[in-house]
Amino acid sequence: MSDKRHLLGMTLDELRQVAEECRLPKFAAKQVADWIYKKRVVSIDEMTNISVANRTSLSERFDVGRVPAVECQTSTDGTVKYLFSAEKDNFIESVMIPDDERKTLCVSSQVGCKLGCLFCMTGRQGFSGNLTSNEILNQIYSVSEAEDLTNVVFMGMGEPLDNYAEVKKTLEIMTSDYGMAWSPKRITVSTTGVLPKLKLFLEESNAHLAVSIHSADVAQRKTIMPIEKAYSITEVVSLLRQYDWSKQRRLSFEYIMFDGFNDSVEYAQKLISTLRGLPCRVNLIRFHAIPDVDLHTSSKERMETFRDYLNSKGVTSTIRTSRGEDIFAACGMLSTLKKEG
Repeated sequence: MSDKRHLLGMTLDELRQVAEECRLPKFAAKQVADWIYKKRVVSIDEMTNISVANRTSLSERFDVGRVPAVECQTSTDGTVKYLFSAEKDNFIESVMIPDDERKTLCVSSQVGCKLGCLFCMTGRQGFSGNLTSNEILNQIYSVSEAEDLTNVVFMGMGEPLDNYAEVKKTLEIMTSDYGMAWSPKRITVSTTGVLPKLKLFLEESNAHLAVSIHSADVAQRKTIMPIEKAYSITEVVSLLRQYDWSKQRRLSFEYIMFDGFNDSVEYAQKLISTLRGLPCRVNLIRFHAIPDVDLHTSSKERMETFRDYLNSKGVTSTIRTSRGEDIFAACGMLSTLKKEG
């Protein structure tokens, strides 16, 4: 493996340091950013407005850092799952979800996950490491649909706010004029509620936020989401109430429904009580069964009853369409444990 440092994933300030290290003129940093993030080159040789001598100097220490997917699978519903290599012989998965004019890429931020949610295959895999901004952006730049993507969601493998420094860098590059120049409205970051980093995210980014709640009953949530012991959902919601959700940023709550566990009107009432007065949407998600877990999928009827009850009480709720289940690309099903083994 090359020991060269990767340019993809560097901020403009970091590229200025690169230019200085390679004795390039200061304006070369902006040129390099333009070639990588806007023109999407895969090699330094393609940077034709940089002199041959300066390209040679760059190439001695750096490469672009684009890596193609190892494999991809296509679902019967058009969803595409990509497998990418990561450092230390690890692998990660990304999922592209087409929907009419939209093409949404679900990206991973970690190899595995530390949080161990009972219902999630990624959590069952354990944690092998954080992804770098290079590895996160490589997913966005290296899928076949890269130039047609309309949205990116940080809902793949890992807890994004548990890798906040690299996720923050990625968001800066995605939304900066020197980078991808995307509106933050095209990006959603998901979290289980890592409070200290959540506060930073809310202050430093305008991307949308999705909170994985899955139960508003604190005692019940602890049984399926160990993070509840460290950062209670009541504290998370209390923090969220301190911010203005009436403008460009959107707040949603993800709620996986388990048969006979959290899908009765009683739990809908608890959810309404917890979220009362907070401008938000609740996305109800069908549970995708995983091995050796004694949780089951709620019926369509119970999900619809739950949704209708929330809506009748003023909490906007929808049932998310399940995508890619046949290729293990649906919510909670991502895992590269076998690949790593």
